[in-house]
Amino acid sequence: MLIKMKNEPKLMKMRWVGAAVLLSMYASSSWAFGIDDVAKQAKDLAGKGFEAPKSNLPSQLRDMKFADYQQIQFNHDKAYWSKLKTPFKLEFYHQGMYFDTPVKLNEVTATTVREIKYNSDYFNFGNVKHDPETVKNLGYAGFKVLYPLNSKDKNDEISSFLGASYFRVIGGGQVYGLSARGLAIDTALPSGEEFPRFKEYWIERPKPQDKHLVIYALLDSPRAAGAYRFVINPGKETTVDVQSKVYLRDKVGKLGVAPLTSMFLFGPNQPSPMVNYRPALHDSNGLSIHAGNGEWIWRPLNNPKHLAVSTFTVENPKGFGLLQRGRDFSQFQDLDDRYDQRPSGWVEPQGDWGKGRVELVEIPTADETNDNIVAFWTPETLPEPGKEMNFKYRLHFTRDENQLHSPETAYVKSTLRSTGDVKQSNLVRQPDGTVAFLVDFVGPEMSKLADNTPVTPQVSVGDNGEVVEQSVRYNSVTKGWRLVLRLRVKDNKQPTEMRAALVNGDKTLTETWSYQLPANE
Repeated sequence: MLIKMKNEPKLMKMRWVGAAVLLSMYASSSWAFGIDDVAKQAKDLAGKGFEAPKSNLPSQLRDMKFADYQQIQFNHDKAYWSKLKTPFKLEFYHQGMYFDTPVKLNEVTATTVREIKYNSDYFNFGNVKHDPETVKNLGYAGFKVLYPLNSKDKNDEISSFLGASYFRVIGGGQVYGLSARGLAIDTALPSGEEFPRFKEYWIERPKPQDKHLVIYALLDSPRAAGAYRFVINPGKETTVDVQSKVYLRDKVGKLGVAPLTSMFLFGPNQPSPMVNYRPALHDSNGLSIHAGNGEWIWRPLNNPKHLAVSTFTVENPKGFGLLQRGRDFSQFQDLDDRYDQRPSGWVEPQGDWGKGRVELVEIPTADETNDNIVAFWTPETLPEPGKEMNFKYRLHFTRDENQLHSPETAYVKSTLRSTGDVKQSNLVRQPDGTVAFLVDFVGPEMSKLADNTPVTPQVSVGDNGEVVEQSVRYNSVTKGWRLVLRLRVKDNKQPTEMRAALVNGDKTLTETWSYQLPANE
């Protein structure tokens, strides 16, 4: 009896603990919000006719200029989750200008989903004239995510979801540059591009110890609907794990999966037509592709005079992205916009994506305010409307492009364009009507080669060009090799295609440099 009385409290305690665990397990298994909840809505949407979003903006906010819209600022001391012990905070974008339709925002907790209601008290309107009564029932145009990225004592904006299906992400020591998108439809087709939009978001409330943030989004457009799950992992290199389930409403001409959007105005491969103190001005300077067969391809970007589309047929790509190769401040000389600190965007597919192609679209632009570069994956075949398509991939936003390369394969450090010339007997160089390219290849394994290693070029040029010179020499500065390619263009009104790689015997040493010299008229 004494023994029973002595152990009874412990037994009761154990029973209560066991019951609590069972209740906890039951609660967690009986309710959990996930991508399938969003996918159900997306599939339902795809089975119905598209309803275009309606603007609810009063005229004084819809007709405002960009400078006025910038005056509407979120009050930082009212950041969402600011009173919770979580490293993540949210701030919201006010509607205005062409951000004229609201997106619905929801918070997901351990037990429920609730809408984050619009509150004009979150904002400072500056000198923008508005009637408080006309804005009290508006919504948000989007949101941004804050996290102590560069210092434990300061919240940095690390991500922004604003406009169509666009979102931007940065890592440590970076500033905003290129954007990612949920989906692209009919980009660069004569019929015109369709821009799907994220109409509703669900954001999981993070726990105090969480180092990642989970966001769900519902995508809608005239010919597609979709469900997305984003897991943002902030760091020196911020990554975003993306899962998408897409349903077509109707047939599309071209479906762009994992699209990246960037800007290229000029650079060493295409110098500025006007005198400019900046040697280069771009968010990205090339498209990199790691094909399923192991080949690496580098395509320097252009700002063409006419719309240009380049296609790279790839089965089960290992990765592709728009990169900012070369990060010395001296390459940009811009203290205001810091193009040297803008991230590269790399798409790492999860699983086999099958047959398809990586497509690069280059659009003419006169200034740096227009995103004129688009890259995406497009499947060879698409399912019938209503059938589910699944794509999983990891997005990398990084300033360390070297870690994206295979160390045994040398890569293109720079592409330099020049007027072609020949050296006369008096040593004066005389232009001869050709175009010259100097391509520097570098890499960890290449730097170990002796400077007298017999490195030779493999060059191919399209029908619109004639090779006048192709030579390779050791570059003692970069510990790599420089390819000099000089060619004569037959018709300046047509683009000229070029490909080149360096080999040593039967061993390929480098990635493939693939370039399109734009038409000059």
